[in-house]
Amino acid sequence: MGFKMGIVGLPNVGKSTLFNALTKTAAAQAANFPFCTIEPNVGEVNVPDARLDTLAGIAGSKQIIPTRMTFVDIAGLVKGASKGEGLGNQFLANIRECDAIAHVLRCFEDADITHVEGRVDPVADAETIEMELMLADLESIERRLANLTRKVRGGDKEAVEQERLLNLAKAAIEAGKPARTVEIAEDDRKQWRMLQLLSTKPVLYVCNVEESCASTGNAQSERVAKMAAEQGNSHVVISARIEEEISQLEDEEQQMFLSELGLTEAGLDRLIRAGYELLHLQTYFTVGPKEARAWTIKEGTLAPQAAGVIHGDFERGFIRAETIAYADYVSCKGEVGAKESGKMRAEGKTYTVKDGDVLHFLFNT
Repeated sequence: MGFKMGIVGLPNVGKSTLFNALTKTAAAQAANFPFCTIEPNVGEVNVPDARLDTLAGIAGSKQIIPTRMTFVDIAGLVKGASKGEGLGNQFLANIRECDAIAHVLRCFEDADITHVEGRVDPVADAETIEMELMLADLESIERRLANLTRKVRGGDKEAVEQERLLNLAKAAIEAGKPARTVEIAEDDRKQWRMLQLLSTKPVLYVCNVEESCASTGNAQSERVAKMAAEQGNSHVVISARIEEEISQLEDEEQQMFLSELGLTEAGLDRLIRAGYELLHLQTYFTVGPKEARAWTIKEGTLAPQAAGVIHGDFERGFIRAETIAYADYVSCKGEVGAKESGKMRAEGKTYTVKDGDVLHFLFNT
């Protein structure tokens, strides 16, 4: 399980430059899980995790297989998209299929690159896109409520519940707030997700700054950081131009280039990790001489469901999970050492998998 993040933004904010950097980076990644272009505007990249390399080194694994993340370059966003301007409906449908939104905001000044609104104001740009998503949701909600009327009158329980949730979303949007601000009871979460409202998607603001501000950010990115914190969203600071340059360099050259700019890692790595955190995802590992592999799960996932990410049979026939914490695997220099030190545990169906766990599943076929 990976996740899909849609990259959105107004024209001339650096969205395409950022996506191009992502796809070039992906194309250069390890051949054991080659870059996959599903469509011209969809690409998969490795989720960076130094722990995987460490585990593979200890186990002498022949292959290293990281977990993956899908980026979708969503084109066609202009003011009025909710009413069909630009690519309109296509843009909205593409967002609906994503787990989260990476909203690229222009935080740089450049007289040679015009802004669609004639000014540089990332907070206003963010509000423009948010408004388009909310307007599209409102139209969808009103249409669905009208279609539910007959079923609600007939006492259809599912229709009554759907109407209640739609009205909660409608009230929030009419008050000028996105649907993700609505507090939903645990019992309603599944039905809420099935509504597939655009403004429920978590947002990661990507502040595209000039090269000189890549390591520190600037006044505009600070405004975005404040806005993101107030909303409960996330943000990262990146220079799309730098990322595009880095993507064309060899590994050693990349590190030298980053050091000269005062950066410890590529911005794309931070972007991927921030998206991971935004969706409350975590990683567990399976390690052996054949391969070391990372697997993505949601925080709070129980051992049988974690096993099911590998194969449905693992979940259905789950017996137990032999578990070693990452730190213990490293300090004990592998599975044998962890076992001898009493650091390997047998966990059952109620065990909540922790980030970094090294797992081996036993199951009935």
